[in-house]
Amino acid sequence: MIDFADVDALFKKAHLLHGQAEINAVMDKMAVEIKTKLGDTKPIMLCILNGALIFMGHLLTRLNFPLQIDYVHVSRYRGEIQGRNLDWIAEPNGMLEGRTVVLVEDILDSGLTLSAVKDYCTKRRVKNVYTAVLIDKNHPRDPGGLAKADFTGLYVEDKFLIGYGLDYKGFCRNLPGIYAVET
Repeated sequence: MIDFADVDALFKKAHLLHGQAEINAVMDKMAVEIKTKLGDTKPIMLCILNGALIFMGHLLTRLNFPLQIDYVHVSRYRGEIQGRNLDWIAEPNGMLEGRTVVLVEDILDSGLTLSAVKDYCTKRRVKNVYTAVLIDKNHPRDPGGLAKADFTGLYVEDKFLIGYGLDYKGFCRNLPGIYAVET
C-alpha cells in the first residue's frame, strides 16, 4: 500500500538545487562532448530505466548525428530508498556486438548499477562502452562500483535527490529540476 502522506511530506521538505535552465545548459555541453567523441561511430544509446528516461529523452534531441536507441531495465531499489541486489527486468533488444554503446543513467552514486551494465556490455563484445550521467553524486563508491562516468552533467552533494528521473518510491521523477530532500 502506498503512503501518499509520506510522499507529500517528503515533497514539502525538498528544495531546488538545479533548475531546468541549468540542466538544459549542462545537457547542451554534454551533447557537444558526446558528438565530438562519438559522432561518427553511429552509437547505440542505451537508456537505463526507469531513472534515465527523462534525461535521455532530452539529451537525444541534442545529438544531431546518426544513432540508435535501446534500453535495459535494471533496478536495485524496487520502489524503496535503499539499494539491494541488482534485478534484471529487461535486457537490450538490439545486437550490441561490435558496436559503440553509451550507457545513459540518471545518477552515479554507489556505481554498482553502471558497473554491472557496463560488464554486461563488455561480455557482449561491444567495440567501446561509454557512460553518460546527468548527476555525479559526491558519495563513496561501493567496492566494484564505477568510479567515474565518461560524460557528466552535474556534480551534486551527498543528499537524497528527487526530480528529473530520480524518485522517491516511484514518485517525483517528473519534477523539472533536481531537488534535495533534507531527511
